[in-house]
Amino acid sequence: MTATIIDGKAIAERIRAQIAEEVEARVEAGFPRPGLATVLVGDNPASQIYVRMKHKACEQVGIRSFGRVLPATASQEEVEAVVEELNADPAVHGILVQLPLPPGLDEERVLGRIRLEKDVDGFHPLNIGRLAQKGREPLFVPCTPAGIMVLLEEAGVALEGARAVVLGRSNIVGMPVALLLLRRNATVTVCHSRTRDLPAVVREADVLIAAVGRPEMVRGDWVKPGAVVIDVGVNRVEDPTAKKGYRLVGDVAFDEVKEVAGALTPVPGGVGPMTIAMLLKNTLRAAKLAD
Repeated sequence: MTATIIDGKAIAERIRAQIAEEVEARVEAGFPRPGLATVLVGDNPASQIYVRMKHKACEQVGIRSFGRVLPATASQEEVEAVVEELNADPAVHGILVQLPLPPGLDEERVLGRIRLEKDVDGFHPLNIGRLAQKGREPLFVPCTPAGIMVLLEEAGVALEGARAVVLGRSNIVGMPVALLLLRRNATVTVCHSRTRDLPAVVREADVLIAAVGRPEMVRGDWVKPGAVVIDVGVNRVEDPTAKKGYRLVGDVAFDEVKEVAGALTPVPGGVGPMTIAMLLKNTLRAAKLAD
């Protein structure tokens, strides 16, 4: 068996095209152009790259973007003051604080300052709390988990009654996607570093979400034949044959797992493009909520 490759890049491009159409129709109808503000604290190279990608994506679909950059030495009060300023700006419909923040800053306090209606990253405690409660709906769902659910839908995965295993329990991916899978009536197991006999637990999964941040950790013999595998990891590994001296790999040993799984996302080109597409979609939704 060779797995069907779930093309996140193609799905994301289709979603972005729909967003661009909606944005222009909205502007033509006399509504304000949606606006996204990013807050970058410090000089983390990966964070700088991610923020640039988000601004470029906004430009491509007609969303205005505003960038606020603070030094790593910025105080808690200075970061929160920037968030409050953006909260009050009617041209800004969505606010994204790029994580992680430098050591010494209280991430939860900063995220809690974002107005619920502008929390397009979906990390506000109230949004996460609503996601965790039966019968409640968050205003926004975190972008990567939301993108994962779209990939599963596009692949035609029947989640009701399925055994889903989430490898990793981060606040950004693991925990929210587990909650989303529960909402779709999957039976969910969340694994972590202290899970006993991890390969055996993973092998039970009809649907596996690998989001642990360890290169090629999930081997072919960890995967149940025919399982759907979503690889969230993006890891650099040294490769002297590559032009940059490294290559990107996921948390899944792709060449092994593709011979066992029923469907599989690649790295790159799987979950990554979906994360940005969902951010754009959330920003458009925030603009509609502000009308």
